Amino acid sequence: MLKHAAIIGVSVISAVIAAQAVVMLAGARAAPAVVQSVTTPIAATAVLAEEPAPAPAQVTKASDGHYWAQAQVNGRWVKFLVDTGASTVALTGADAQRLGFDLDTLNYVHPVITAAGKTAAAAVTLDAVSIAGARVEKVDALVLRDGLATSLLGMSYLGRLTRFEATKTALILRP
Repeated sequence: MLKHAAIIGVSVISAVIAAQAVVMLAGARAAPAVVQSVTTPIAATAVLAEEPAPAPAQVTKASDGHYWAQAQVNGRWVKFLVDTGASTVALTGADAQRLGFDLDTLNYVHPVITAAGKTAAAAVTLDAVSIAGARVEKVDALVLRDGLATSLLGMSYLGRLTRFEATKTALILRP
């Protein structure tokens, strides 16, 4: 009988402590008097609110079925074709030049294959790439000597996002 009374007593105390914790989390200033007389005070732990996640960016699917992104790169606008099959961001010579890279001093030592065939590329680092608020800093990129009609937004940017997903109408980018 004593054993059952002890189990019931522990159960009651546990229930009272749990109820007090719920009351404290609900924002009550003090627990009910019955709870205070049965239990010892529990130290309140501050609950820190998590910072809200940045809003996702969205790139609308174009009528040609591709996702074309207007990105701010190093403070200038560049139009990219989103290409999840490209391992890095790939820049045309014209876009690289507009971004301030001197094409004559770049070291074109990386062999690449494009839809137009084999070419060489030079490695560069972009200070920041931002699409509708989805910003990534220090993005690896390649400047292609030739064979690229438009710059490609590849996985060196996309892979550093928290998440990206393609829907029927848009590409959602989560920073």
